[in-house]
Amino acid sequence: MITRDAALRLAELARYYPVVSVTGPRQSGKTTLCRATFPAMPYVSLEPLHVPEFAMADPRGFLATMPDGAIINEVQRAPDLFS
Repeated sequence: MITRDAALRLAELARYYPVVSVTGPRQSGKTTLCRATFPAMPYVSLEPLHVPEFAMADPRGFLATMPDGAIINEVQRAPDLFS
């Protein structure tokens, strides 16, 4: 994998903020960057239909399943999670 300058900044921001959003164009390496920067962090995709349904119906309950944080992919499918 290509080392990204953004990885250092992403790790730094994660030390100060409880939520960090990585945005950019499709297929630009956002997920790869996050997974490489936080390899021990659980990964959750909101792609399967049942996952965003749970996240939208009970955002607090959904986030409670990841008490130490997670990489959440396709988060635009459950925008209330940002609140």
